[in-house]
Amino acid sequence: MKNKCLFVLLLALGCCHVQAQKSQKNPLPEALVQLNQKVDSELIPGIKRSPLIGISTDISPKRTAVNTAYVQSVILSGGIPYMIPVTDNVEILRQIVSQLDGIVFTGGEDIQPIYYGDLPYEKLEEVSPARDTFDLMVLKMAADRNIPILGICRGLQLMNVAFGGTLYQDLPTQHSSSVNHRQEESGTTPTHPISIIKESKLAEITGQEVLQVNTFHHQAIRKLAPGFKITAWAPDSIAEAIEAYPIRQMIGVQFHPEIFTAAGDTTMHKLFKFLVNKADTFHLAKKIHSRILSIDTHTDTPLWFKNGYSVGLRKDNMVSIQKMEEGKLDAQFLAAFIWQGKRDDVSSQKAVESTTLLIQSIYDEVAKYKDFCGIALTEKDLVRLKNEGKKAFFIGIENGYAIGKDLKNIKKYKQMGVNYITLCHSYDNDICHSSTHTEDATQGLTQFGREVVKEMNRLGIMIDISHASEGTFWDVIKYSTQPIIASHSSSRTLCDHDRNLTDEQLRALAKNGGVAQLCLLDTYINKTPKAASVCDAVEHLDHMIKVAGIDHVGIGTDFDGGGGLQGCNGDNDLINLTIKMIEKGYTEEDLRKIWGGNLLRVMKQVQEAPLLSSKKRR
Repeated sequence: MKNKCLFVLLLALGCCHVQAQKSQKNPLPEALVQLNQKVDSELIPGIKRSPLIGISTDISPKRTAVNTAYVQSVILSGGIPYMIPVTDNVEILRQIVSQLDGIVFTGGEDIQPIYYGDLPYEKLEEVSPARDTFDLMVLKMAADRNIPILGICRGLQLMNVAFGGTLYQDLPTQHSSSVNHRQEESGTTPTHPISIIKESKLAEITGQEVLQVNTFHHQAIRKLAPGFKITAWAPDSIAEAIEAYPIRQMIGVQFHPEIFTAAGDTTMHKLFKFLVNKADTFHLAKKIHSRILSIDTHTDTPLWFKNGYSVGLRKDNMVSIQKMEEGKLDAQFLAAFIWQGKRDDVSSQKAVESTTLLIQSIYDEVAKYKDFCGIALTEKDLVRLKNEGKKAFFIGIENGYAIGKDLKNIKKYKQMGVNYITLCHSYDNDICHSSTHTEDATQGLTQFGREVVKEMNRLGIMIDISHASEGTFWDVIKYSTQPIIASHSSSRTLCDHDRNLTDEQLRALAKNGGVAQLCLLDTYINKTPKAASVCDAVEHLDHMIKVAGIDHVGIGTDFDGGGGLQGCNGDNDLINLTIKMIEKGYTEEDLRKIWGGNLLRVMKQVQEAPLLSSKKRR
């Protein structure tokens, strides 16, 4: 009996121990266990990253918030919504915006008229100074980085104000109309039609030329900002949509598509799908730039150093460390440019001295910001600087007039880190004939010019034939033993200008093993310079690639020396070229070659030639 009781006691204790183990193993409530299991089951390694879409928020004394419909619309469209907190802390906003792939600017209060040069009107309603500051700061940062933007209601008005437009402060009293722009019906009820311009991006997105919309605003666009087009109108001539496509990735609507989208409307949903798709391409462009080496082979920025400009300051100039980071550019050639002067001995020596000072100014300027950039002489230097999180500056000379009349100056420049010399500028010099103001464009190298070509080959300096006459081009092809470059020239077939290269020249350059770098000067890109845009530039690039091949084309902007056009007007805009090329079907490998691989191949071959020649002599 005693043994039997002992057995029952041990059995009971064992059961208690097992139950205790179960409790210790999973002490959480069943509902929480199921929720955790759901989270774990959806963690799929390697899943494609969805684009991160910022959503501007509103602020009250106790909270920063946004209407749920915006969040739902982004999620339904395949994006990851990120609610940007209202703050005027520039560094916090900069770090947030730099991570975003797209942004939605949402509806809300009136915008303070001080931002569009007007005095408050008696019918002006509630404003939020804190939100105005926040929104305008974020919008500038996003536009500087060319992040795709969708503005909704206040967001459309904000875009217009930020770029120089104005607003009606109160539609009922400043623009009389039979249309009630403040409906009392629910947001899912459309109350008036809008007419959409047939050729617009909005028409392409929605597939509609007439759309029924809701309306909840008492302000509207009065004067349109430069760079935008009105692409939809209400029956009372109020602007209902604006866009900057295809130059800039910005579109705004006066109605509220998020309300329709969250309720299941498929047409309005297309606006958010469009934004997310553009954000996806933008994200891809950024990732590609993080993996490749990108170089702009020609800028005239050193000319501005004497005027107080600095590469470490984000000012009006096109080139700066900040703009390079915004446009995801790794390296820049800073050209020591010298104007063509008299060709007597005294003037020629002054040109040598001026060029020497310009080159030294580049070193001095870069030294000021040594924690953020450095001088690069080789591809290895560029790789090292990129790995250190710094920008790289190469050095070139524009105009062989800088050599003076002594070949020894070429060696001096080589020792100073010069990687290429443009043989001439816009006038003939002692080396060769120019393509522009020349006695005879069929004439090429002088006897001294042939010696210059030979010496540059011997020392390992790239020969640049941009600005050179056709006669000079063909002479350099004949006499150079190494590949040559055109640091900033475009296609003469697409824009007939003496500074551009013919298809025959492009083919010869490719056969030579060299590279032609697309120039972004409007006069070289479009016969109507004011109309020149990034879209035209990409057509030049595409044509040059078809003629010369993917291994013989690159980019040399001529920024701060005349370069710049709509949609590509500074280092920060260079990512737009990448986006346009991706949309044309170019691959990451193609872009690696275009953005730097081709130029680096030529530079390496030219730099190594003297070493190989020396080994052969031994």
